[in-house]
Amino acid sequence: MSSDPPPPPPQPPTHQAMVGLLDAPRARDRSPSPHRGNVVPSPLPTRRTRTFSATVRASQGPVYKGVCKCFCRSKGHGFITPADGGPDIFLHISDVEGEYVPVEGDEVTYKMCSIPPKNEKLQAVEVVITHLAPGTKHETWSGHVVSN
Repeated sequence: MSSDPPPPPPQPPTHQAMVGLLDAPRARDRSPSPHRGNVVPSPLPTRRTRTFSATVRASQGPVYKGVCKCFCRSKGHGFITPADGGPDIFLHISDVEGEYVPVEGDEVTYKMCSIPPKNEKLQAVEVVITHLAPGTKHETWSGHVVSN
C-alpha cells in the first residue's frame, strides 16, 4: 500500500478566472416576440380563424339588415340591432368589411354565424356598412377621419 497524501480540497475560482466567465456572451432561449426588432403591428384588423365549414355555412346564409347599436374600436367589438327585431347580434372587428369603422346609427348588412365553442349564440359576419349615420364623424381603419 502506498501512502499518497489526500487530494487538496477544491478552491473557489480566482478573480481572473471569473472575469473570463463574465465577459463571455450567454446564449438565452427566448420565445419569438412580435414586438422585438421594432416591429409595429398593423392597424388593420386581422381575420379571425374559423373552421372552413363554419365559413361556408355563413357565406351561404341569408343577408340580414340592421343598425349598428354600438362599436368600440379599442375593445374590438360591438352590437347590431336587427331591422326585423330580436336580440342584438355580436359584432367582432375582424368581421367588418370595407374601409370605415362602424359607429352608432350606421345601417349595415350582415350574415350570421354561431359563436364557438358552444355555438349557442350568434354573431354577425361579412358586415358591410350600407349607409353612414348622418351627422357623425367616421374613421377609416388607417386612422383618417371623415365628417359625414
